[in-house]
Amino acid sequence: MTDSRGGNRGKGVGLGLALASAVAFGGSGVAAKPLIEAGLDPLHVVWLRVTGAALVMLPLAVRHRALLRSRPALLAGFGLLGVAGVQAFYFASISRIPVGVALLVEYLAPALVLGWVRFVQRRPVTRAAALGVVLAVGGLACVVEVWSGLSFDAVGLLLALGAACCQVGYFVLSDQGSDSGADAPDPLGVIAYGLLVGSAVLTVVARPWTMDWSVLGGTGDMNGTPVAAALLLSWIVLIATVVAYVTGVVSVRRLSPQVAGVVACLEAVIATVLAWVLLGEHLSAPQIIGGAVVLAGAFIAQSSAPAHPAPEPVASGGPERELSARSSAS
Repeated sequence: MTDSRGGNRGKGVGLGLALASAVAFGGSGVAAKPLIEAGLDPLHVVWLRVTGAALVMLPLAVRHRALLRSRPALLAGFGLLGVAGVQAFYFASISRIPVGVALLVEYLAPALVLGWVRFVQRRPVTRAAALGVVLAVGGLACVVEVWSGLSFDAVGLLLALGAACCQVGYFVLSDQGSDSGADAPDPLGVIAYGLLVGSAVLTVVARPWTMDWSVLGGTGDMNGTPVAAALLLSWIVLIATVVAYVTGVVSVRRLSPQVAGVVACLEAVIATVLAWVLLGEHLSAPQIIGGAVVLAGAFIAQSSAPAHPAPEPVASGGPERELSARSSAS
């Protein structure tokens, strides 16, 4: 009974961290849009975001420098996929297709995570997790009103799918080593080096030396209210990046990639609500309904717990992995 209560408590903390990550990530667009409208290129905003966060996390990178020897592939993969890849592919896609459509395609990532777990890692997933993904993706279709833009560019769709695949890398790599006990790589160190790698890659892509730096000394318009550009940038760096990545990676460790991935779908809902409140971008009735459906999908998927090894072999001879929802329910 004690183990069950402890497992439920840890799962609850993981869910809370995943929600905090979704809120933090969801606020990035609200803060970035005034900067973009003030004259900054979207890629320059992304570079400022990642590089600023990398500088904040630099002391942690120095502290966990042993990861450079023990986990170089993990650090490179997290930086390339989880940081630079998601951002670069997403911003490239919205230059060719509607933002809502690109966001929906990117948030097919939870479904792709589920496929990774089921077919690559050969681990079973519960029907609840699968139903949660279906509901979340369907709800997102309403949130972004996918029917309002049906004239798609094939290259733009492929770029958005690239962002979704990189998002899968973020969740899968965040879970690496979670079952290694004391040998597990420290998540803060992974994030710190991931941001450093992402910053280096984005420096080549965004070419910040061409940026209009004077914009950062001015203000951005937030629904008629002038806000200092430096304050908006601080929000993007500290909340939408540092807090978002830290809570996100730790939540994956406490939940699982597939469950945390579904909860992360709430980012789109949160971003839409924040845009409504802070930018005056009003929600339609289908968007409100879609947000409720996403919440329902996340709640259902949350009934699934991380997989753990079971003693019985499967028919193929590999170790079977089953979800621990049974012990939580006992």
